[in-house]
Order: sequence, then structure tokens, then C-alpha cells
Amino acid sequence: MRIVFDTDSAIFNDDAAALAMLLQRRDLIDIAAITVVAGNHTVPQGSEHMLHLLELCGAGEIPLHLGAETPLVNSPERAAEQERRWGPISFKGAFDETSPVRPPHGGTFASVRPKPPDAVTALTETINDRPGEVTVVAVGPLTNLALALRRDPSLAGRIAGLVFMGGNARVPGNVTPAAEFNIWFDPEAAHEVLAAPIPRVVMFGLDITNHAPLHRTRFDRIVSIDTPLTRLMRHNMGPRYARDTASSYYVWDCITAAWLLDPDMVTASEQLPIAVDTTFGPTYGGTKIGTAEERPLEVMLDLDVERFFTMYEDLLTRPIPVPG
Repeated sequence: MRIVFDTDSAIFNDDAAALAMLLQRRDLIDIAAITVVAGNHTVPQGSEHMLHLLELCGAGEIPLHLGAETPLVNSPERAAEQERRWGPISFKGAFDETSPVRPPHGGTFASVRPKPPDAVTALTETINDRPGEVTVVAVGPLTNLALALRRDPSLAGRIAGLVFMGGNARVPGNVTPAAEFNIWFDPEAAHEVLAAPIPRVVMFGLDITNHAPLHRTRFDRIVSIDTPLTRLMRHNMGPRYARDTASSYYVWDCITAAWLLDPDMVTASEQLPIAVDTTFGPTYGGTKIGTAEERPLEVMLDLDVERFFTMYEDLLTRPIPVPG
């Protein structure tokens, strides 16, 4: 499978681990490009995390392209107004990231650097180069893809499919009672992308990802095996477990990556019309089961948790393959 990995660059419980899993199976997944978007981190900060991971995994030849630094409409000011009027937003990602760019784990920046062109152009060119063969795997806000489709609406028909992590169909949100973070950060982009005639759209929302938290016992077992990836995992995730042994991490994007490698891991899915709320109000950025006006998506709902974590542990503890 040939993919573009579109990411907002959370570190090792989320985007980075998902990318590492795919890099460990380059016999199955051909990563044509990585495109970075604002979300969990700003684009400058997030790109440094992804470049570090590419270098760590011996995959520096995969081009990384810098993408949209702001959502289509949402903004720090808008988020502050939403909180003031309708209650707290538990995580605002790049909207709260105001410090200078910091080097990733290890204290130095990667020697591999972002490549031209910008992410929107790279996304468009990669899809057009192999029409019908490239799947977009989006594990952050959908801004880059929305901008590509605005530039060329016919691009939708040349995408093999879209697999995205985001949204919630039958469960509450995780940043507000209504909204999941990736969709909330840029609801307008999600609305535009999900309305586009992309042949196949698969949604990994909170309905499925809530089923597989990573608890301390499993984390300890993974990091007891010393590899470059588990050292990064220990550095990034260990402090929370040290503070609270009963805590857990959700590994949202990793479930999305695992499905690309083993589709039978998912045990329940349903074709559902999904509506994105773009009205500025208490449910802004939320998703819900819509009406016949919205196109049906393939919404993943449940998984074989042990089968997933067996793969997760294996891929994150096995030696990094030597490029050849």
C-alpha cells in the first residue's frame, strides 16, 4: 500500500509511534511522503519530532513536507472565546504552544531536514503521480487535505482512499463534551474533506480508540526491552506513569496504523453518515451521526484489543531494520 502520512506530530503515545509501526513494516507500507500540519504541535515543532524519528529509524530518505500552520477558521482567540462562553477545552495543542522550537529527545536536531515543496503541493503531486494508488493516512487535523481539495477539487477522485483518526459517532468528545481534538482543531477542514467524493473514507474515532488504553503494566513490559524506539517511548511517556501508576495513555493513531497492517484486527464497523458541527457554539467541532445529506463513512467501532497490543509490542520492540 502506498500512502501519504499526514500528521500533527504528537510524540510517542500517538503520531510518532504510529509512524514507527509503519516504518517497521516497509515491506507492506510504502510511505511516499510525510506531511506535517498544525494540531498537537505547531508545524515547526512537530516537524522536528518527525524528522528525529525518521533519522532514528534509518528512514531519512522519506521526504517530509511542511504544511498548514493554522486551521481554516479556528484560532487561539476563537478557542478562548469558546471557553469563556461555553466551558473548558481540555487540550488546545498548538494554540497553547508559544515557546521556541525545542530539539527532540537527545537534545539535538536531526540532520535530515524538511524537503520542498510545501505539504499541500506535495500531497497533490504525489496523488497525481500515481492516480488511484495513494491512500492518505491522516492522523491530525484535515487542513492540508482540505487545502489541496480547494486547489483542485478533482483530486478527490484520484485518491485511493482516506483513512483518518478523528471524530466521535456514539461516544462523547475528549476536548469538549461534543468534540474530539483532531476535528475540533479544524472543523471546517473536516467538513469539506468528508463532503468530497473520495472513493473510500475510513474513520477511526473515539468509538474504537477508547477501547485500547495503554496501562502501566504493558508499558513497563515494552520499555524493559532496550531499543532506540523504547528509549524514546520511556523518555516521553514514563514521567506520567511515574507520577501516577494507575494512569494510562490512549494510543489513538497507533490503532489506525495497525489496521493498515492487519485489517482483521477490527471486529465491528458500520457505514454511517457523519456530520461535523461548524456552527460556533458549545458543540463546535463535534461530530455526530448525521442524515442522508451526509455521505456515509466506514466508521470503525471495536477491535480485538489483545491482537492489537500484540502487534504494537512486537513492532515497537523489534530491532530497527537496516535499509537495504
